[in-house]
Amino acid sequence: MQGALTRYRIIAWIVGVVLIALVVVGMPLKYGPTDNPIVVETVGPFHGFLYMVYLVLTFDLSRRAKWDFGRMILVMLAGTIPFFSFWAERQVTRKWIPVTEPALSE
Repeated sequence: MQGALTRYRIIAWIVGVVLIALVVVGMPLKYGPTDNPIVVETVGPFHGFLYMVYLVLTFDLSRRAKWDFGRMILVMLAGTIPFFSFWAERQVTRKWIPVTEPALSE
């Protein structure tokens, strides 16, 4: 399950960064006074593709971690709201992954 968690964490960050670039840079350029859609036209489809990868990797992790359907859907939707994928990734890593290895005692 560690490999699935690592893959999920990486794609969550990538999707989050690309979505922020799309919303913070692309949308103001497209709908602002410059009317320049180049960032939206290039980053938008890229984010769409990455989001599909995010969905697959989230499904894989949820299956391995035995999440209920509602939790899986919430984590999947996290890739559609700016900054939310970062929060969801932290929640998944801290709370929703069962600890399978014993903690080291000092």
